Amino acid sequence: MTATAIEILLAEDNDDDVVMIREAFEDANLANIVHVVNDGEEALEYLRRTGRYRGVRPPGLVLLDINMPKKDGFEVLDEIKADPQLRHLPVIVLTTSHREEDVVRSYSGGAATYVTKPIDFREFQQVVRQFELYWTLVARLPEPT
Repeated sequence: MTATAIEILLAEDNDDDVVMIREAFEDANLANIVHVVNDGEEALEYLRRTGRYRGVRPPGLVLLDINMPKKDGFEVLDEIKADPQLRHLPVIVLTTSHREEDVVRSYSGGAATYVTKPIDFREFQQVVRQFELYWTLVARLPEPT
């Protein structure tokens, strides 16, 4: 079985986390295309393909941080799941929060998975490898529309 490249939207406002996530994907030799947005409003603009994102290819998967400016991850998740054009997208909450109420709120809001970001890069590489195996070899994602 070989991994299929998927387009991923990473909604993350922390530049260090963006670098770590990109490096972990590269170190794992993953062929995914990762698009980065830095706040919740920009994430929704990208997903709806409006404004400067008109004409972009829709992602097959969303990695969503909870703590972002303009609209937080919970607001973005709520809008994704309320939109008939977007609700099919799997959303993975990727955050530093260990709070049980954030886990419950994420799943209640329709998140497919909740992943707590490790601080250590090697540990994060392991998380990315496991994530990649599941989302590219095991799970079947809907075709982007």
